[in-house]
Amino acid sequence: MKKIETLYSAYLKTSGVSIDSRKLIKGSLFFGLKGPNFNGNKFAQSALDNGAKYVVVDNEKYVRKNDKVFLVKDTILALQNLATYHRKKLNLTIIGITGSNGKTTTKELIHKVLSKKYNTHSTKDNFNNHIGVPLTLLKLTKKHEIGIIEMGANHLNEIERLCSISLPNWGYITNFGKAHIEGFGSEEGVIKGKSELYNYLKDYDGKILVNANDRKQLSLSKNSNRFLFGTDLNVNFRIKYLNTEKEELRINYNNKLFKSPLHGEYNLVNIAAAISFGLLFDVPIKFIQKSILDYQSKNNRSQKLMINKTQFIMDAYNANPTSMEAALNAYAGCKFLKKLVVLGDMFELGSQSKEEHDNILKLCMKLNIDKICTIGLNFKKTSIDNKSIYKYENLESFIQKFDDKSSIFNGVLIKGSRAMQLENLIPFFKKLWDT
Repeated sequence: MKKIETLYSAYLKTSGVSIDSRKLIKGSLFFGLKGPNFNGNKFAQSALDNGAKYVVVDNEKYVRKNDKVFLVKDTILALQNLATYHRKKLNLTIIGITGSNGKTTTKELIHKVLSKKYNTHSTKDNFNNHIGVPLTLLKLTKKHEIGIIEMGANHLNEIERLCSISLPNWGYITNFGKAHIEGFGSEEGVIKGKSELYNYLKDYDGKILVNANDRKQLSLSKNSNRFLFGTDLNVNFRIKYLNTEKEELRINYNNKLFKSPLHGEYNLVNIAAAISFGLLFDVPIKFIQKSILDYQSKNNRSQKLMINKTQFIMDAYNANPTSMEAALNAYAGCKFLKKLVVLGDMFELGSQSKEEHDNILKLCMKLNIDKICTIGLNFKKTSIDNKSIYKYENLESFIQKFDDKSSIFNGVLIKGSRAMQLENLIPFFKKLWDT
């Protein structure tokens, strides 16, 4: 305990935490983190030379000993312990968010709503793992009233660990889907892994928001301090999901209309969760309405773009069978006369990979998509073939061979895993079609 107190006292004298010597913040506390393919200890001395106030290492051979160097057994564990110690010092609410799909959009919507009344900080970018969560916590200050922590996982016990680091008071699980099957072992493994958030909150008297229309979550959250939203009568916040109008998502709560420019009916539940958190935290209705209306998706998450006269839906931040099906069904409901989809491989599906990629192409055929282009070896190996399906081994092959030189499509959906880097298709299509 004495060592963490000493480290914390040093942290309070710094400008923040750095883990990359190339992006060093002057006056910061530098952690020499280690992983399978990197050793941050090697850069500790250069961090000091370039303005770090203190450094934390677990191998002293890379740095000259002085009172600016903290030697620990494990730098990642030290970072996590420091974050937890800091979190305990702050009198604020932590909302933990996990789920297979929609975590980031939901987190950003909730942040937008709660920021209307509270000083709120939330996870940035994809800082949702065993390193990102501590870094997010260490960004919190005494001025903050609410922290919204996104938690990602691809194995059992990871959410449990992130909870033990961040100590959430509140929790919300977006959904259970076919994501990271390889790591979790099965869909039941996914459910068990994500539900570690519920288990933690039950054990530590936390509060849970639950989508009552998700019967699995309703069952798993029994005997907890929970608040329900959904279309049923017996809920805390009864939501009515309205038909889309002019590509606009609409929700009615208590005779108040909430409108959103987001694409895809799958975002209705994400919006409803944000509305519910606003109500739980006494944000005035008019501010919740404005927050929902003003929020625009970005970072390749159901992002709307126009190239010439063609509407693009860029949804290439991540992909798994559940999110892919939702994106395709939502896109099929759009009123485009001629539709193109460009689909990138899905990963971490283990033995189910071929079947799941086959299922996606079957769905495309069922939805009568005019042209289906796939990118990646997983889709290349599928057994579904049709004159409307064009398979490319990689991104470079697509860019070289795609032969529609003029924009004959009214709408284009681009959906795939982050590793496929499908965002690079946007400059390609701009050059091809933007005349």
